[in-house]
Amino acid sequence: TDMQEHPSTASPGAELLDRIVRLNRWVTRHTAWTLPLAQARVLSLIDELETARIGDLARAERCTQPTMTTQVHRLEAHGLVSRAPDPDDARATRISLTARGRHALAEIRQARAGIVESLVDRLDAADRARLRDALRALSALLDAAYRQAPGR
Repeated sequence: TDMQEHPSTASPGAELLDRIVRLNRWVTRHTAWTLPLAQARVLSLIDELETARIGDLARAERCTQPTMTTQVHRLEAHGLVSRAPDPDDARATRISLTARGRHALAEIRQARAGIVESLVDRLDAADRARLRDALRALSALLDAAYRQAPGR
């Protein structure tokens, strides 16, 4: 559907979230995945957190610890993540990306970015300029969100 023909009564925040979700879904459907999507998501999360416990990953992905343990075991078996003792808790381990895991994640991100670029390339110069302006605003929004205290 052409979104410009049907003005929305949704708030800008709701519209923004809808467009981001729809774009991500479209790109996900058109990505040639070199890893299962769930494993790629875990790699991306570990990259964002730099190092994490299984429980941190499970909470962030809204799954159980046994489910996350299975995912981490699979990633570890492929040499994409490694475990190290947690310096804060001798009973726990911290998961981090290996060089191979960083490379696999970079390849996935590059493929996904290429899909989005193919869409952007279809826009005329004026729309690409508006997109750049919108990206600056979105970056400012995200910077503010990440500076906020947790839980607010």
